[in-house]
Amino acid sequence: MTFQNVKAQSLNEYIHLGLKNNPAIQKIALQYGIAKEKIHEVNTLPNTEFGLGYFVLQPETRTGAQRFKVSAKQMLPWFGTITSRENYVSSLADTKYQDIVIARRKLMASISQSYYNLYANKAQQIVLIENSELLKTYETLALNAVEVGKATVVDVLRLQMRKNELEQLEKVLKQQFLAEQASFNKLLNRDSEIEIQVMSKLTIPKELEELKVEKLALHPELLKYDKLYESVEQSELLNQKESSPLIGFGIDYINIEKRPEMSFVDNGKDVLMPMLAVSIPIFNKKYKSKTKQNELQEKEIKMQKKERSNALESRLEKAIRDRISAKINYETQLKNLEQAVHAETILMKSYETNRVDFKEVLDVQELKLKFQLQQVASIKSFYIQTVIINYLIQK
Repeated sequence: MTFQNVKAQSLNEYIHLGLKNNPAIQKIALQYGIAKEKIHEVNTLPNTEFGLGYFVLQPETRTGAQRFKVSAKQMLPWFGTITSRENYVSSLADTKYQDIVIARRKLMASISQSYYNLYANKAQQIVLIENSELLKTYETLALNAVEVGKATVVDVLRLQMRKNELEQLEKVLKQQFLAEQASFNKLLNRDSEIEIQVMSKLTIPKELEELKVEKLALHPELLKYDKLYESVEQSELLNQKESSPLIGFGIDYINIEKRPEMSFVDNGKDVLMPMLAVSIPIFNKKYKSKTKQNELQEKEIKMQKKERSNALESRLEKAIRDRISAKINYETQLKNLEQAVHAETILMKSYETNRVDFKEVLDVQELKLKFQLQQVASIKSFYIQTVIINYLIQK
């Protein structure tokens, strides 16, 4: 995310730090590494079988008695089965990679939202401090007005009570800032007490950029369903390969003992027998069942994607409307603030000539404070909705 203020780069720095250090991202990255490594796991042949047998009761043959037997056999999957396994596992790894992309986007959004919460809190503190200083000025004027009979002690007490309220709100905001700062630091996986520096001022631009809603189709949450669908397709291709026969090659060696006191051709000649084996799943229905499961799973994934697409689209529409509303509120508060300042100026000018109604002064001050806080809230809402929009349709 980039902003018109140069200081906004600090947010990008925080995001970069979070992407680098956040344990949730690192965990999913390790899971992706495990998924990729499984490709090597499936790129293997069945175990080679070796056998050794000793004839306790040695059968006699024409050429001699059989003493022991050694055999070796290797079964081979049907042509292309190993490649299909690799493709299937690779498709599962691609699905896990989308989890990394989703997690990164969510972390960026969480860091940005927390950052704007901190900004709004700090901006509200500044507003309260400015108003508290203004009330101190009013309090001094009121004390002077009491001396010349232009105000009463009650007016002074009202001003002091109002000032106490603002100081209380400021202290509460400071505690809330520390709590949000701790949460922000934990997103960066660092000590919760590290001080966060937020930009000094944010404004809402007069013109909003054009949003390309079609980018929603490229959202990783939706692309993940495409990858899941591809993995089911690869699963079915593998299922078809595994339903094919297995071919085996082997050899048997039988040791023959020579017949004593006899001399003839092939006396004691050992036996060497090459073998060919075929394993056919004649009575196994699991492959047909797996095919049916894959068909149902593909339909389920399509429905899940449509459901999630509708939810994301609704969320995007709401964020767009809420951002426009925040901009309208911000512009309204600007006008209200100008009028409140004008009213405040008129009231204070009467101090030089007439009796000052400090109750009216307090009423205007409260309105002004209300407009200032609402303005900060509008800025916060605008950028929070911008974060949501960027999460949904950023590149």
